[in-house]
Amino acid sequence: MPAEADTKMRATILILLATATIAFGQAPSPMPIIVPAMTPATVVKTPAAENASGAAQTALKALQAMKAANEDILKQQAATLLKLEEIEKTAQEIRILTKRN
Repeated sequence: MPAEADTKMRATILILLATATIAFGQAPSPMPIIVPAMTPATVVKTPAAENASGAAQTALKALQAMKAANEDILKQQAATLLKLEEIEKTAQEIRILTKRN
């Protein structure tokens, strides 16, 4: 008999939870928020803006020079790596030949 009471109690709790979930889950959706479109601002060039543009050009040229220098370094490193690989290959061949003798 106590098992039947537990089963009925669990069923009742399950039904109450399902009813509460359905009741609270159907809340009205919030009102949409309408934001007016932004009007474009007028652009006024000032001498400070022109100076900033000149500074940006200078910085761009410096970065391009650094990029070119980095590319040169990468080319040198690739050439060095190839030489090291050739040296390693030669060393392995020497090891093989010395083991045979």
